Amino acid sequence: MKQHNYEVQVKWTGNTGEGTKTYRGYGRDHTITAEGKPQILGSSDPSFRGDPSRYNPEDLLVASLSACHMLSYLHLCAVNHITVLDYGDAAHGLMEENSDGSAQFSRVTLRPRVAISPGDDQAKALALHTEAHHLCFIARSVNFPVDVTPTITEVAATPV
Repeated sequence: MKQHNYEVQVKWTGNTGEGTKTYRGYGRDHTITAEGKPQILGSSDPSFRGDPSRYNPEDLLVASLSACHMLSYLHLCAVNHITVLDYGDAAHGLMEENSDGSAQFSRVTLRPRVAISPGDDQAKALALHTEAHHLCFIARSVNFPVDVTPTITEVAATPV
């Protein structure tokens, strides 16, 4: 079996001087880095005393599912002669918090909007989303449903 390894460093930067002495006394800020890549500024969700201007782990999970689906889909379109001219997704994740303070995602919905070249097979472009979902490494790794509700439109190519 072929394996792929991913090394990421997460560094807490929210020590305001007394560490975690009190629940309200420390920041949730952190940085996410990987060799050769730009730093990501992270925090917790504002509901958990985080900085709303930074990405939180929940944002990043939903974004990972969306990006993985998109990349799988673009690959399938390329090898199936569907020319994608534009792709956007308004992904939504639902996390449910339990009375003991734990939580879990119960569902993520991807809503890709895809524009293809006129004359390309719209039915095939739509069907490739099912195959992309099956190939998406991240979607295959989570234990909650990931729904995909795509929209396909045709647009004329713009000269470059």
